[in-house]
Amino acid sequence: MSSIIIFTFSILLLSPLAISSLLDAANNGGNNNLTAYEVIQSYGFPKGILPIGIIGYELDKHTGKFKAFFNGSCSFSLEGSYDLKYQSTIGGIISKGRLKDLTGVSVKVFFFWLNIVEVYRTEDELCFSVGIASACFPIDNFEICPQCGCGLDCNGVVDDREDKQVRKIRTDAIVSSI
Repeated sequence: MSSIIIFTFSILLLSPLAISSLLDAANNGGNNNLTAYEVIQSYGFPKGILPIGIIGYELDKHTGKFKAFFNGSCSFSLEGSYDLKYQSTIGGIISKGRLKDLTGVSVKVFFFWLNIVEVYRTEDELCFSVGIASACFPIDNFEICPQCGCGLDCNGVVDDREDKQVRKIRTDAIVSSI
């Protein structure tokens, strides 16, 4: 009987979902069990700007300092057009519709990796800035979280919903210099 209890307890402790839930509870003082994805949604961002796999986060509600933690770095391609890389810790200052001083996220532009330093929302678009230029995309491109390694097209299955075109990244981005 005790071995069954120990086995069940071990499974719960080793489960990524259980670890994530425990870390989220600890990071929020146990008062609020929001996930990192729910936190960014409360600031007006879609959850899909973060890939699947966050194991914890920190948020200082007074200063807006935000950090999210992965169990290692994470990289993927979106529709073969954009290569993205997330370090094991990403951070920035979050406020309603704006994530500035972003660290730990980069995008490959031609042959160069550039740091994404700011993400901001303008009505129905999300804009990503690399400092000297920015690109904006329809916000519905970010309803689904990508996965490390395979992005939005994992195991050849893009989506099981009827509205599959939401998953396809629209590449009619507006690029402007700042």
